[in-house]
Amino acid sequence: MGTENYTAVTEFIILGLTEDITVCAILFIAFLGIYVITLMGNVSIIMLIRSSPQLHTPMYFFLCHLAFVDIGYSSSVTPIMLLGFLRGGTSLPVTGCVAQLCSVVTFGTAECFLLAAMAYDRYVAIWSPLLYSTNMSHRICILLVGTSYLGGCVNSWTFTGCLLSLSFCGPNQVNHFFCDYSPLLKLSCSHDFISEILPAISSGSIIVVTMFIITLSYVYILFSILKMHSTEGRQKAFSTCTSHLTAVTLFYGTIAFIYVTPKSSYSTDQNKVVSVFYTVVIPMLNPLIYSLRNKEVKEAMGKLMARNHWWS
Repeated sequence: MGTENYTAVTEFIILGLTEDITVCAILFIAFLGIYVITLMGNVSIIMLIRSSPQLHTPMYFFLCHLAFVDIGYSSSVTPIMLLGFLRGGTSLPVTGCVAQLCSVVTFGTAECFLLAAMAYDRYVAIWSPLLYSTNMSHRICILLVGTSYLGGCVNSWTFTGCLLSLSFCGPNQVNHFFCDYSPLLKLSCSHDFISEILPAISSGSIIVVTMFIITLSYVYILFSILKMHSTEGRQKAFSTCTSHLTAVTLFYGTIAFIYVTPKSSYSTDQNKVVSVFYTVVIPMLNPLIYSLRNKEVKEAMGKLMARNHWWS
């Protein structure tokens, strides 16, 4: 990754969240618990949807993939972060750092597209319920999910390509808890405009487009709900959207905070805290949001538990 005039860096040292041994021990226990809950919650959601015929609908098809993406998103970051707490820092070879960045960007971007697809699904279900089975056929659902993963791969290729075009010949300490692009860019000794601007344009465009789809979908949903004469119908329509709307607010709220915060008041520690929230905490919260606030999921869970109790 270096040029012939430089001594190429062969590994990066991930400094982590803190150097304090006591704080590291506390954070290790806390984030280990979060990671276990994340895995158990998302795996449970996937198993519940696959084993419950009443949940074999487009909405839960997307939710199943959202759970899978959350597992990948959290697993890209948390195990290495936990290792850093134990060692007071983690060293990764350059290829390992590139692989981690690629994985984080892939799953993070796929989550953006999936949340947009879920918003579109809710729009179709509420705006034109009679045509729902046609407009959200299995083929269309697979196409939307495939587009989500493809979008994640394309965005990660953009980041990875720009990272591989850089040369690293000096400091190799990454002031973050994972190989994020911005702190890696600061360590490069071969800055160029394209490597700085292209990833920002790519990720920014995806955020704007998916957020536009989500916003437009909910504008139509709101108009449709306001036209309903039945209070019960309005409540039912709102209840099918609250879980998704909560997940969207949490995910895009943290991302918007990073982009909206002026660079003059921006700090690395602030970036770390926000990054922890959307890479580690939100993947844990999503299955809780969809299970605790979703009547159909709770009913399916109750039937599955009753069925397992009967067989035992």
